[in-house]
Amino acid sequence: MKKNPPLDIYQHVTDTIVAAIEDNPGEYRMPWQRAGLGSMLPSNAVTKKHYNGINVLQLIAVSALRQYPTTTFASFQQWQHIGAQVRKGAKGCVVVFYKEFSVDPDPDQEGDDGKRRTLRHSYVFNAADVDGYEAPSLPQRPPIDVNQALQQVVAALGVDYQVGGTSACYIPSLDRICMPDHNCFQQEEEGERAWHFASTLAHEAVHASGHPKRLNRDLSGRFSSEKYCIEELVAETGASFIMARFGLSAEPRQDHAQYLAHWLRVMRADKKAIFAAAAKAAEATDYLLRFLDKEEADAA
Repeated sequence: MKKNPPLDIYQHVTDTIVAAIEDNPGEYRMPWQRAGLGSMLPSNAVTKKHYNGINVLQLIAVSALRQYPTTTFASFQQWQHIGAQVRKGAKGCVVVFYKEFSVDPDPDQEGDDGKRRTLRHSYVFNAADVDGYEAPSLPQRPPIDVNQALQQVVAALGVDYQVGGTSACYIPSLDRICMPDHNCFQQEEEGERAWHFASTLAHEAVHASGHPKRLNRDLSGRFSSEKYCIEELVAETGASFIMARFGLSAEPRQDHAQYLAHWLRVMRADKKAIFAAAAKAAEATDYLLRFLDKEEADAA
């Protein structure tokens, strides 16, 4: 049976990522594309513009909570305007906006132009709850050559594994890993596409390792909560460990550092949080790779 590399690979990866974060890794970009979009920001299906302000957090949170495969929204009337129809019983999502109106200027307030704003709200509906709408298609690419060892680990994990749609996520209640369709990965080089797919799959596999019937980590955090951020740190650090252990990255890549720096900013935490997450990530990585070791032992 092939022995595992020494555990200090975890320390090496962690130290390298921390160094990259301290050196300012730049902004994180999602490695796969949703049809017609290059980012995960919620957008309007009719105007094609991104939502802004508090609506961004609101719509991302709702999309995560309801497991929408897209972050494309529009109002009931807007969907009708382009020939689509919101399904009966679909739940709307609240968005807020300011409406401007005019009153007589207050003579006691210098510079008062009489313009006032009042906060209003309306409802938008996700494209997943609409009939008659077809999202712009992505260019067709050949299937990705997915790392075989990683596929074996996921298969042995016993999760429901699905590839399709435009989202990557792990759904604890269903014990399901969802991966985007291969066409969503549009990197020019096939090796780069394969790296991003494998890294994303490793991230979701680490999430799955935390299920109550496995390592029983707390997966109950809601989007942008501290629990959620910590679990994301664990999953992405674990993904970098797995990629290093499989020889898919000679050194931790900037992609990991960018993702981790993003969540550190969200939780406004000290970079030492990475080291705490790394301990749990190492435990998850060892747990996942035991499946591969067992298969190799059974085949010997």
